[in-house]
Amino acid sequence: MRASRINENWQLAVDEAFAQARGALAGARAAEALPWLERAHVLTQRRPWLHARAHWLMLRAGWQLGDVREVLGQLPRILAALLFSRLWVPLGNSGRARVSAFKPMPLSAELRRLLDQPTP
Repeated sequence: MRASRINENWQLAVDEAFAQARGALAGARAAEALPWLERAHVLTQRRPWLHARAHWLMLRAGWQLGDVREVLGQLPRILAALLFSRLWVPLGNSGRARVSAFKPMPLSAELRRLLDQPTP
């Protein structure tokens, strides 16, 4: 029973991050979307489709911002998310193009708690 509750917490956090990001992108507020996408990225790094979705939305945010580096940096990350997410990910990495795709980054206590629990 406890695992189910924890899974729900993870799922709610992922759903909220993507919903907030999509809402910001729909309103042409890409800069507001990016922190939500970084959160979604960290939470979904081990889930290939969701991980790739976070990178796709980062690409869209980069496009809205006119940030060529972000757009070009997300293209290989989308493919890598689909191919390697189950094998290895740099824990806590924000997923942004200005950060090495191989660099682990510190996690907040909340994200660590969500990630330390079984996910659906």
